[in-house]
Amino acid sequence: MWPYPRILAHRGGGTLAPENTLAALRCGLAYGYRAVEFDVMLAADGVPVVVHDPELGRTVAGSGAVSDYTAAQLGAMEAGAWFGPAFAGEGVPTFEAVVAYCKAQRIWMNIEIKPAPGHDAQTGEAVARAARDYFAQEIAAGEILPLLSSFSTAALQAARQAAPELARGWLVEQLPPDWARQARELDVVALHCDHQQLTHALALAIKEAGLGLFCYTVNTPERASELLAWGVDGFCTDRIDLIPSME
Repeated sequence: MWPYPRILAHRGGGTLAPENTLAALRCGLAYGYRAVEFDVMLAADGVPVVVHDPELGRTVAGSGAVSDYTAAQLGAMEAGAWFGPAFAGEGVPTFEAVVAYCKAQRIWMNIEIKPAPGHDAQTGEAVARAARDYFAQEIAAGEILPLLSSFSTAALQAARQAAPELARGWLVEQLPPDWARQARELDVVALHCDHQQLTHALALAIKEAGLGLFCYTVNTPERASELLAWGVDGFCTDRIDLIPSME
């Protein structure tokens, strides 16, 4: 049984705001989305920050690696102007700031653990521990919690050890032949698949295995309807202007 929201805003605000910023979260909320996906990486000082790329330059002005800078330094960098002048001044937010905003606005979170190269276990542990601390009251109350996810099996294993209370999803581009065995060994509740690689038969097999099935990144209403008809439990989208949130 999938206890989570079905349609999530990808990286906070899809293609309508600079990804993985507080502005993106505000944008998603303005379109009625109270469920988001975002990426978490570690800064040089070990503080989890919300950013996708391990290297600066695409969405964050600067050069070098995210892991070369502290969270405070990243927060002072320009992460919004690339998208448009209205977003100038957006910095790289900390994981803590994003969680605080989402909790205040009752936004559910799929937290993707996005390790910089070579930092898989460290990132999985740090993000899971932080999430466990941020949601201590909700854990105690038995409420629905965020879902951790990652492409990195090492990060997922570290997250499981650090915070077994938090459920995890395994992100895959192309499912390996032994996906069911690996999912059991990882103790994940869901597979998060590239929808372009998913077939109806494979969707049925995943569901029959007792796993949740989540897809990324679905950007047309027609494909969204097809996947839901196949039994897909949820998906994220960039086109929050085209696909209603089902809130």
